[in-house]
Amino acid sequence: MRIPRTLALILAGGKGSRLGALTEKKVKPALPVAGTYRLIDVALSNLVHSHISDVWVVEQFLPHSLNAHLANGRPWDLDRTHGGLQVLPPYEGSEGEGFAEGNADSLYRQKDLIRDFAPDLVLVLSADHLYTLNFLDVIDTHLAQEADLTVVTTLVDEDPSRYGVVQTDDAGRVTGFDYKPEEPRGRLVAGEMFLYDADRLLEALDLLHEQEGGLEDYGNDLVPWFVAHRTVVEHRLEGYWMDLGTLQSYWTAHLQLLDGDGVSLDDPAWPILSAQPQRVPARIAGSAELRGSMVAAGATVRGAVERSVLGPGVLVEEGATVRGCVLLDRVRVRAGAVLENVVADVGADIPAGEHGTAGAVTLVDDSGAVATTEEFDRGAVLPRGA
Repeated sequence: MRIPRTLALILAGGKGSRLGALTEKKVKPALPVAGTYRLIDVALSNLVHSHISDVWVVEQFLPHSLNAHLANGRPWDLDRTHGGLQVLPPYEGSEGEGFAEGNADSLYRQKDLIRDFAPDLVLVLSADHLYTLNFLDVIDTHLAQEADLTVVTTLVDEDPSRYGVVQTDDAGRVTGFDYKPEEPRGRLVAGEMFLYDADRLLEALDLLHEQEGGLEDYGNDLVPWFVAHRTVVEHRLEGYWMDLGTLQSYWTAHLQLLDGDGVSLDDPAWPILSAQPQRVPARIAGSAELRGSMVAAGATVRGAVERSVLGPGVLVEEGATVRGCVLLDRVRVRAGAVLENVVADVGADIPAGEHGTAGAVTLVDDSGAVATTEEFDRGAVLPRGA
């Protein structure tokens, strides 16, 4: 059987405003994960292990931090003469120019490039999630069901109203799609991975743009149109999946990694690939107390660290205490500081004193300013021991 010509588009241009200061100076896909990775590494690694090598990254907000990390695709073996990684920034001078107003609009602005590439299938991904998935299995589902659109779905334990909520019949056909509904019908949501028949996608983009005068997010127009007029099926993701779009979920995902409940980062058959910087090993001083944590290369621990993730270049001074925290690159925790449930942005310098509480996640930005989330909702996903 002929392998379909598949083009993958990673939509990496969103601002990520729900993460506050973490994404004020860097785009969300460039956000550090587990100390040494970046969030976009997850999507790129899943694609490469799935033998999908035609990958386009659609950028918009603060692209410089992401471009420096992408390194022309080299860490994922995507720096190729034919195919490989392409970065698509906003442009002017032809149809589709300017800044997109949503992820469906982003696709519309690339429609001429997609048509010229002439794929059979278009795989559209967000770069905001932690998961492991072989996309060849998604392609198999799509072909077997003769679908126009295959939606990767997953069941969530948290409030599903943040997502696109999916209804299906017993055969796996999608019968309903509600985007961020006030009263969700079930816990099955779209994981923001969509496999389209390329011709049907281009047809829909042109039609919807003509009818509505423009496009917004996929949940407002594109996916509902497919559900109403075309064959849409689900491909169920049974394993771990987490949207890192909020401060709470970002913190929770890291503690789940520590507890062994999160995504696997060290599977030798499916490793997360990354352009990791070359640094000396982490230094654990004789005065350190270190339990149940992940410590990146280049970090130095002289104080007490428990159930926390420390990024490259982090310094925890002697006499400081860190519990249940995620400290990004080059954070310095001064002697006498006591941190609990804190996410500290790149370069934060945290003075002596108590920071954070047991009931909420506290964000410390690089200027030392503090913001605290509301207390956890009853239905929120919490890591063990939180």
